Formats: sequence, C-alpha cells, structure tokens
Amino acid sequence: MLVSLSEMLGRAKAEGYGIPAISAANEFTLRACIESAEKAESPVIILTGYYQTDAVNYYTRIVEDFARMASVPVTAMWDHSSNFKESMRGIRAGFNSIMVDRSSLPYEENMTQVKEMVRIAHAVDVEVEAELGHVGTGMNYEVDGVSALTVPSEAVRFIQETGADCLAVAIGTAHGVYKGEPKLRFDLLKELAQQVPVPLVLHGGSGTGDENISKACRMGICKVNVANELMRACYDALQADGMEGNNIYKFWPVMEKGYKQKCAHLFEVCGCAGKAWQARQSLTAKVQHAFKKEA
Repeated sequence: MLVSLSEMLGRAKAEGYGIPAISAANEFTLRACIESAEKAESPVIILTGYYQTDAVNYYTRIVEDFARMASVPVTAMWDHSSNFKESMRGIRAGFNSIMVDRSSLPYEENMTQVKEMVRIAHAVDVEVEAELGHVGTGMNYEVDGVSALTVPSEAVRFIQETGADCLAVAIGTAHGVYKGEPKLRFDLLKELAQQVPVPLVLHGGSGTGDENISKACRMGICKVNVANELMRACYDALQADGMEGNNIYKFWPVMEKGYKQKCAHLFEVCGCAGKAWQARQSLTAKVQHAFKKEA
C-alpha cells in the first residue's frame, strides 16, 4: 500500500527503528525490492532520481501501481533534486515525497531554497526531505567524512524556518565506495536526535557497516539510503554463480536472488523487519490473480 513519508517515518521514530530507502532504478529491481519487503513484512522506501530523468513520468506510474498493490507500506521518493527544475520534475511526475538537496549551498541559501520548495510541495500534498551539513563521496572520505558535519542548533532553526518533513544529517557517512574507514559521530547523532523534532535520515548507507547502521537506527535515524551495496549484490551473485554464455535471460534470476538477499539483510539491520502494518494481499498474489481472471 502507498503511504505518506510522514506516516512511515513517524512510526519509525516513535518505535526506534530505521527503514531502508532502496535505490530501484528499473522495474526489475522495483519488483524485487517490494517482494523482498513483503516476505520480511517490512515497510520500504523506493528511491528514484537523477538516473531516471528521461523516463520518470512513465516509471513513476509503475512505482505507484506496484506500491498500491503491495501488502506492506511503501513510499516513493524523488531523490537528490539539486535545483528548482529537478525538484519540480519530481512533483509533476507524481512522487508523494521529494528530496530537496541544497546542502552544497551556504546555510542561509540552503534554508531559503528549501523553504520555497516546501511551500510549493506541501500545496500539492508532497512531502520534503532536506539535507543540512554535507554528505560527500566515499572516494574523498578522509576529507568529506569529517567536514561539513551537521550542527544541532543550526538544524533546529533550519526545520523551524523551512517546515521540512525530515532531515538528512551529516554524521560521518559518505556516498559511494569508501576510501578509508567510516567513523560515525554517534555523539553528534545523539544531540541531533534529542533536539531536532523531525525524523532524521542517513545518506551513504552502503559500506557503513551493519553495526554502525543498526546503532544509528536505534539512536534516532529513521531512514537509511542504500544504492551501491544493492548494485554490488547483483554483481557478486553473478560472479559467485560462475555463469557463462550469452543468454541474458538466465542472468535475471541470479541477479534477483542477490538483490533480494541484500534487501532482506537491510530490513533486519535497520530493525524494520516485521514492522509492516495493515497487511493486505501481496503484490505477487494480486498479479497472479489478475492473470487467472484474464484466462
């Protein structure tokens, strides 16, 4: 079932667990993600973004249909829109939440632009995630990982001024593959969780480590973005299988198995396995039923 970001993260915040926000770039990974969530009885957030700009209007309809048929709560988010045009693209495409990323801008400008996008988005019932501090790249982790961390007092004012529905914070993670050991600032996370009134988000979940993610979720992180680990899981599954030949159709089941295993693992690590509510008939069962009716 399709639910709002606020409902999903509000429950996570109240009950002390996190929810993976999974990068699903196509129908193949989208279906695998939702079926894995159904098996784990877990809520899930589907991320779509900069890699889907050309076909976003088409793809959004697929995401929405799958979400509505799913037996578990699903939220669809347009991820990392870095300018007004990209933010509006997500709203017009029909996402029920967007990530407005102006974190590379100075504090005041970030706040001004996010406030304007919140005003526009809320007018059409679209919720907004913002980012304060800056989550850099794993390849530059020795620099990015310790710079531009989120300041609690600035975060409180930021939410008061902008009205954003949740906030991505910089506590030592990075996007992509880490070069260097990730060192999360749990002391900073504790302060942020105590002071910031909205759910907190962790970007750069891939490679951060199970113990770090699990602890962060227990301490107040409600949403964990993951992309690279899922792509790697597909590749590793193919490598482990030792597949040969040029029949691409044989590849999909192997890749799907790896992707689903990683999704299932993330639900356990974040603590949201078994946390689905108002369960209904599963996506797979509904699709099978529809085909039987046609026959």
